[in-house]
Parts: sequence; C-alpha cells; structure tokens
Amino acid sequence: MQIIVNGKQVPLTDQVRTIRDLLDSYQLMEKIVVVEQNGTIIERSLYENQTIADGDRIEIVHFVGGG
Repeated sequence: MQIIVNGKQVPLTDQVRTIRDLLDSYQLMEKIVVVEQNGTIIERSLYENQTIADGDRIEIVHFVGGG
C-alpha cells in the first residue's frame, strides 16, 4: 500500500493499518501531534481505529518545545 505522508509518497508494510500504527512506526505516538487524513483532522481518541487506505494523504504536525 502507498500513501502520502507530509507530501512524500511512502510505502506501508502490512503491519501499518491505522493512524496509531503509523505514528508508532515513526515513534510519535507518545508525542503531541495533530494528524490530518485526506483533509480531515483526526481526534486522538480515534487513532486506534482510524484505518488507512491506499492513496490516503496524511499530514502529521509534531510540536517541538524550546526556549
């Protein structure tokens, strides 16, 4: 399966089926992120069950602290 993540085409393994799986694969699940799937912001409570389909466009915004 191929998806677009932050503007780049990415092949997914069979183990990545949900938004949570995708964030885990990028080691982002425990960080503060906002995920948009095909133009819709996905609530964090839905990551576990929100499936990814071939051709989906995913945008991940990761917040970085500093000072």
